[in-house]
Amino acid sequence: MEYRRLGLTDIEVSLICYGIMTFGQQNTEAEGHALMDQALDGGVTFYDTAEMYPVPPKPETQGDSERVLGTWMKARGNRDKVIVATKATGPGADFAHIRGGTSAHTRANLEAAVDASLARLQTDYIDLYQLHWPDRPVNNFGRMLFDHSKAQAGTPAEETLAALADMVKAGKIRAVGLSNETPYGVHAFLKAAEVHHLPRVVSIQNPYNLLARHFELGLSEMAVREHVGLLAYSPLAQGVLTGKYMDGKRPEGARITLFPKRYKRYIGDKGQVETAKYVKIALDHGLAPAQMALSFVNRQPFVTANIIGATTKEQLAENIGSIDVALSDEVMDAIEAVHRETPVPCP
Repeated sequence: MEYRRLGLTDIEVSLICYGIMTFGQQNTEAEGHALMDQALDGGVTFYDTAEMYPVPPKPETQGDSERVLGTWMKARGNRDKVIVATKATGPGADFAHIRGGTSAHTRANLEAAVDASLARLQTDYIDLYQLHWPDRPVNNFGRMLFDHSKAQAGTPAEETLAALADMVKAGKIRAVGLSNETPYGVHAFLKAAEVHHLPRVVSIQNPYNLLARHFELGLSEMAVREHVGLLAYSPLAQGVLTGKYMDGKRPEGARITLFPKRYKRYIGDKGQVETAKYVKIALDHGLAPAQMALSFVNRQPFVTANIIGATTKEQLAENIGSIDVALSDEVMDAIEAVHRETPVPCP
């Protein structure tokens, strides 16, 4: 396993991070424990969850992913061996069951969110606490154009950071990160930290994969120059880049099979056409399509960690194994040729 520094902190995280948003929905507690045992044995020390998980979000399961991680750490006595990342929910109609739908990033909401996550995780501290998405309207989750008619400011970055600063001082969190953010948002938080002497954000968790490389356009430079590294989620484009959904296939128990209305971003016609090209590149060079797609993410200089999601031991072993897969110049040239033809197949 390779380990990388989290921002400018002294925290080192495994390049492969295990995202556990399926625990409590697609995976039982016992399955989650077994999978995390396997991941830790494979050198994965970094585990990412959120207060809203598992997905799809619903009141009766909200927080269960954190609970599974918490019971695992307690049962194994391994809290000192893992880096725990979780997230505060942002506003949205689907999240009225979380704090009554009042999920702006204000002091009161963040204090309540952190304390509830600590209780579910059965720990005294969270290593990386992230804002799951901005509390202002932005062009994320597949939206390309920014609607300036809805350009509300949201909670000022300095107010949010001041609240989180007090939680850092109290020992409840060690570092602060962003998620689903824009270059403007990252800049606003960095500026607020500098001007008001508040904690500096150390990471940004955004989607990044062969079908959605828009992080490279502006945020990649920010990530490298400002030491706000990418925690790449959906590196397999919600499983599409494995090729398992090609030709209309819907494997039993797979995410898009179970929740087709929620997961549509990468499964459209353009996504399928480009996926077939990437799968062919992998097979032509004797590579597993999933490992080629993950290795592409692993090699990027702006990436701090690659957040894999796996619901079975076989998937987990293959995903972790991508750490040992090197892509030749020939493979990279072929990948770039496909990308140049269709730069944005999936916004």
